[in-house]
Amino acid sequence: MERDRYDFDVAAGCTLPNTGGSVAKGYWVSAYRTILDPQKLAAYNQLAGPAVQAGGGRLLSRDGQVVAREAGIAERTIVIEFDSFERALATYESDAYQEALAALSDGVERDFRIIEGID
Repeated sequence: MERDRYDFDVAAGCTLPNTGGSVAKGYWVSAYRTILDPQKLAAYNQLAGPAVQAGGGRLLSRDGQVVAREAGIAERTIVIEFDSFERALATYESDAYQEALAALSDGVERDFRIIEGID
């Protein structure tokens, strides 16, 4: 069975989009398991919003409906899109976002990932 680098089953009709060689987008995906300190989360939000905007991030999903499947947990999930994976990573590592993370500290338990989209 033919497989590509993303391990999709090509024979079953799963295909990748053809974007003509454009740069793959980057995404922040954050699932909040527990909010331990709403004040720390509020302080984080005040600082993180401008840091994400400065990095070119666009909010795609926030506090919408979440349906858990396959051992998942219905958690508050945030998805932010960047023009490239490198931009997503650089924004996370920026001084402005690191300040936001310091404000958040131990205020939440979350699963935070930076992922590369399909180019």
